[in-house]
Amino acid sequence: MDLKGVLSISGQPGLYKLVSQARNSIIVESIEDKKRLPAYASSKISSLEDIAIYTVNEDILLHDVFKKIFERENGNVCPINGKADSNAIKKYFGEVLPEHDKDRVYVSDMKRVLVWYNILHKNGLLNFDEPENTVATENVEVAEKIEETT
Repeated sequence: MDLKGVLSISGQPGLYKLVSQARNSIIVESIEDKKRLPAYASSKISSLEDIAIYTVNEDILLHDVFKKIFERENGNVCPINGKADSNAIKKYFGEVLPEHDKDRVYVSDMKRVLVWYNILHKNGLLNFDEPENTVATENVEVAEKIEETT
């Protein structure tokens, strides 16, 4: 799965793909509705490739969490959505990633991961068959573009 160029922007719902770089911003496209908009340096922009979840031992990359959800659901969407009860979200996330740090991973974080998984699944962006080494080298280019705008 290639999370290179898949971005989360604070204050904006959903996920975005990096399209281009403008003078003082980057141009992103919504994965769900394909609308394009500028993302400025004042926005907190996070690449999904760089996000990790706290565990009791060592942090686990979001890619690996998505893979665990994918395997648990046999390649289907996650039955828990963003509007589910907090206890249901905690229970489901505990089954998928039992070693997560219960003090540092909040329900809002769990909900966000499950919503992101469903967005990526709905748009056919979950593919765990490709090698991950090519993603790491290409991700450097995306990170450099984001840093140039901030």
